[in-house]
Amino acid sequence: MNVKIDTKEKFSVITPLEPMISANMSVELIDLIQSFQQKEIPHIILNLVQVEQMDEETRRKIAFVQHQFYEKNCSFVICEMHDALKNVINDDEESEFMNVTPTESEAWDIVQMEEIERELLKDFDNQ
Repeated sequence: MNVKIDTKEKFSVITPLEPMISANMSVELIDLIQSFQQKEIPHIILNLVQVEQMDEETRRKIAFVQHQFYEKNCSFVICEMHDALKNVINDDEESEFMNVTPTESEAWDIVQMEEIERELLKDFDNQ
């Protein structure tokens, strides 16, 4: 699976370069995403601008991994989904728990706000 990885100071942007992510491709994508949890800066933005279709299993796996990131106090934001993907995700009950933004810029803002929130909560817990 072809992906572009853009590493920033506080997060990495992963952009799949395929128009369709099938179940067998999703294994490679999920493994790549999960590998970032072991990195010094584990926060991820998954930019789906190139992806026009995704099977149900892939969507479920992405939702599960996103949940794992937040359980480990790491950010995971999905951005720039095509309308067809939005409709599939919005039809699912799990979608209300997914962190999705229309643009990559808004995803950057969310990751940075979550980072500030984690710092504030850490300071609050240490008092």
